[in-house]
Amino acid sequence: MPRSKEIQKQMREKVIEIYQSGEGYKAISKALGLPRTTVRAIIYKWRKHGTVENLPRSGRPTKITPRAQRQLIQEVTKDPTTTSKELQASLASVKTFGEKIELFGRSVSHYVWRKSNTAFQKKIIIPTVKYGGGGVMVWGCFAASGPGRLAVINGTMNSAVYQKILKENVRPSVCALKLKRTWVLQQDNDPKHTPASPPLNG
Repeated sequence: MPRSKEIQKQMREKVIEIYQSGEGYKAISKALGLPRTTVRAIIYKWRKHGTVENLPRSGRPTKITPRAQRQLIQEVTKDPTTTSKELQASLASVKTFGEKIELFGRSVSHYVWRKSNTAFQKKIIIPTVKYGGGGVMVWGCFAASGPGRLAVINGTMNSAVYQKILKENVRPSVCALKLKRTWVLQQDNDPKHTPASPPLNG
């Protein structure tokens, strides 16, 4: 949010002058045409610090104008996947007094600018592109109470490999899922699943 317009020192001194004469916030506000909150803030500062001068501000001062800030917000609202380089280029049309602005660091990660609780809105999601081919074959199991073990299959899957996977993973999964003794292993009709498959029901 851009800063409100700063009250001139002469006006701040006038506020204190009237206050010292015995007038209240409401009367000062009406006499000088200032919001009552502004009058209160000036008097509070004067009473606490004994001055109406601007005090040193903590933190790094902003490098962009309120207009540039508004433009940045408009850009990321329109397209949340806008990159820092694109925002830099957009700011070129706004006068920033020739300063180089490091907006979002040098990270190569792809960020999405969004508000809270909007993570799954369509325009927020970054699509992925599949490329390069290849894949990983895995065996897994699950029950109503949750997922069991996941085994990565190296090389060719055949009946012997399949039986080895069952021996090493089914019973540990059953124990981890705390299944009753009446559990039954179900599988599809892949040819590798049928020859000499050991009986593994509970």
